[in-house]
Amino acid sequence: MSETAPTTRPRRLTDLLDSKFMARLDGLDVFSRKMLQGKLQGERRSKRRGHGAEFADHRPYVAGDDLRFVDWNIFGRLDQLFMKIFLVEQDLSVHLLIDASASAAEGEPSKELAMKRLAAALAYVGLVNNNRVTLSTFADGVTGQLANMRGRNYISRMADFLLASEADGPSRFEKAARQLTAERIGTGVVIVLSDFFFKEGFEEGLRRLISDRYDLYAIQMLSPQELSPELSGDLKLIDVEDDDEAEVTISAGLLAYYKRNLSAWCNELRAFCRRRGATYTLTDSSQPVEPMMLNYLRRIGLLR
Repeated sequence: MSETAPTTRPRRLTDLLDSKFMARLDGLDVFSRKMLQGKLQGERRSKRRGHGAEFADHRPYVAGDDLRFVDWNIFGRLDQLFMKIFLVEQDLSVHLLIDASASAAEGEPSKELAMKRLAAALAYVGLVNNNRVTLSTFADGVTGQLANMRGRNYISRMADFLLASEADGPSRFEKAARQLTAERIGTGVVIVLSDFFFKEGFEEGLRRLISDRYDLYAIQMLSPQELSPELSGDLKLIDVEDDDEAEVTISAGLLAYYKRNLSAWCNELRAFCRRRGATYTLTDSSQPVEPMMLNYLRRIGLLR
C-alpha cells in the first residue's frame, strides 16, 4: 500500500482560497433568520422590514399598530387601513468558532486545514459584505481571537490569523462557549466548526450559544478515516488530547459497533440542534469547500 504524502502547511491566503473561488464568493452574502435591529447603525442593508428610510411594502393594519405609519393615501382610495413597511439598516455579526484542539489535526486530508478553508471562505463573504466578522479558536477554552473586522481591508489579517493557528491541546468546548457568551457576540450568525469529539459532551456548550439574537450553525467536520476506518489486528489506541490508552483487537464486529456509535453520536447532535432551533450539518475533510459554499450552505439558508 502506498504511503500518503503529508499535507503541506498553508502559508498564504491563496493556500486557503484561490483567486477564482474568491471571485465567485463575491456574489454571496450571509443570511440571518433571527436578525434584529442592532444598537449600532449598520453599514449593510438587510431584508428585515421595519421603520426605516426605504419603503418596501404594505401590510394590513392590526390593532395596536403605530398610526404614524398608516398609508392614508390608500385609506382615501379603498377605505381600508394599510401599514407602510420599510427596509431598515442592520448591523450583522458573523462569529466563527473554530476547533483548534489536538483532535482537529487528525485525518487525511487534515480536518484542521479543511476547517480553516471553510472558515476563510465564510469570513471572506462576511468581510466583503461589510458584516462584523469575528474569528475565535478554541481548545482548552478560547485560545485566540480576531474580533470586529469589517471590510475587504481585513482579508489579509483574517488569513494570517487562520494560518498562524495550530491545533493542540484538549477540547474544553463548554469553557470556550462560556467565555464567548460573557462578551457581546452581536446579532447575526454564530458558526461552530469542529469534529465535536468532546469527552464532556456538546450539550452544555451549545446550550450556552443558543440565543434568539442570532442563528447558530454547528458544522461537524470528520475525516474519511473516522467515518470509515480501515483497521485490523491488535492495536493500542491513544487519545491525542489526554493520552488515554486502550488496547483493542480490531474485528469486523468491532468496526460495525464503532460505526453504530458514531452514527448515534452524530444523530444525537443533529437532533439536539433541531430541537433548539440550531442548524446542524456533517461533512468530511475530503470534500472541496467550493461546492459546500456555493451550493449546500445556500440550500440550508446560511448563505444567499
